[in-house]
Amino acid sequence: MAEQVLSGARVVLDDRVVEGAVVVRDGVIVAIDEGRTAVGEDLGGDYLLPGLVELHTDHLESHFRPRPGVHWNPIAALQSHDAQVIGAGIVTVFDALRAGDADERPLGRDSLLLADAIATARAEDRLKADHFIHVRCEISSQQLLADAEPLFSTGAVRLASLMDHTPGQRQFARLDAYHRFYPENARLSQAEQDAFVAERLAAAARIIAANRPAIVAMAHAGGAILASHDDATLAHVDEAAADGIAIAEFPTTVEAAAASRAAGMKVLMGAPNVVRGGSHSGNAAAGDLARLGLLDILSSDYVPFSLMQAVFQLPETVPGMDLASAVRLVTCVPAETVGLNDRGSIAPGRRADLVRVRHAPGTVPVVRAVWREGVRVA
Repeated sequence: MAEQVLSGARVVLDDRVVEGAVVVRDGVIVAIDEGRTAVGEDLGGDYLLPGLVELHTDHLESHFRPRPGVHWNPIAALQSHDAQVIGAGIVTVFDALRAGDADERPLGRDSLLLADAIATARAEDRLKADHFIHVRCEISSQQLLADAEPLFSTGAVRLASLMDHTPGQRQFARLDAYHRFYPENARLSQAEQDAFVAERLAAAARIIAANRPAIVAMAHAGGAILASHDDATLAHVDEAAADGIAIAEFPTTVEAAAASRAAGMKVLMGAPNVVRGGSHSGNAAAGDLARLGLLDILSSDYVPFSLMQAVFQLPETVPGMDLASAVRLVTCVPAETVGLNDRGSIAPGRRADLVRVRHAPGTVPVVRAVWREGVRVA
């Protein structure tokens, strides 16, 4: 590969933004030259960011099942998803596949088809972004282990999260939030709702007692990074710490976020939470955690472009946070947390995963170009 020089850029480094050029050779960054230069491709003052790193997105499923009862070709669904994430500046993506379901819907075969599609598409060089597998383990589901074992047996699972969507706790401590996801239950009387929640909580406790240690052991044996999901209490955090959890995904309270950080976990929150100004479930706001210094990683969750929006919004709304600090939340910190130490920063020796972005204060950013290992892919 010939040497490339991207000049005339506002280059976002780990600790500051500099005007200058980035020199790339054989897909790797070899130098950052500060100051103006007439050499290379002139980016005209646009920002140059490291390629974004996404650890938790449910977005692939929406392409595979675009309507109730409709299943798309898994390779075509993956390529559609890939085009959207790369267009959002996401160069490394962990696609979340479900094992187990809170309502016991049979989803295991779907997840296997998507895992196979990811392996096939990678082998056939069909994808613009670098895709990895994240298994979302619904530990309150009776079918969890039957769904999870075939996924883990592939050896391709890099990240696994422990989830519990039982009503009455965690994300759904407030039943109005639960009803937004499952509106059919809102038609029950109050007495019927109370009985429903009590029954589900009791059943979940029995199932989780067997499922959680089995999944933790499976993940550790396979070398997967573990994440907890929607921790709300100190007891939840203590349990996560005992299980060797590395990432606290979407803690629902400030108390749980602070305790997770104190226990050595990285706190991950949703970029849509930042963009909207709060949680759609009425839980902790990502912006509040950022202001308290408790935010380590952002995830696009269900809107891929929200990562880029949040990166430029946070410095405008959080005192003391600059652009370099915001960019770290979606680049070097998530990359290093899952052991991908070859990317996530614009620095000599790192992969030339780069994103050219045009942005003016108070506006929505525009992704103008994306490079993966020095090859332009968008």
